[in-house]
Amino acid sequence: MRIGELSARTGASRRSLRYYEQQGLLASTRSPSGQRCYDDEHVRRVALIQVFLAAGMSSRTIVRLVPCMTEPDMNRATQAMTAMNEERTRLSSTIDGLVAAREALDHLINDNRTFLANLADG
Repeated sequence: MRIGELSARTGASRRSLRYYEQQGLLASTRSPSGQRCYDDEHVRRVALIQVFLAAGMSSRTIVRLVPCMTEPDMNRATQAMTAMNEERTRLSSTIDGLVAAREALDHLINDNRTFLANLADG
């Protein structure tokens, strides 16, 4: 199948599919005329890439998982678990930072409310 059909079957834009190739997440073969060619395995791969992206993983992290997608074995499965745990730790750290920032902003809002109430009273 060509890129347009892969796009239709996966919901990924043609631009995204080209990006996946540039990042090493997806590899196509080429027809004699230079057109990208895909098969049903690519449909599964794109779906998996989209799940990883939706989970907040970067393409740099996902590329570490590509060997696990193509030739799964115990060593690669362990590498995949390590990469996913590292990504989870990174996301948790980001979330903790955002929660702290929101709490600091809440304090500023409350302090400003008090300040404005005092001005109005006086």
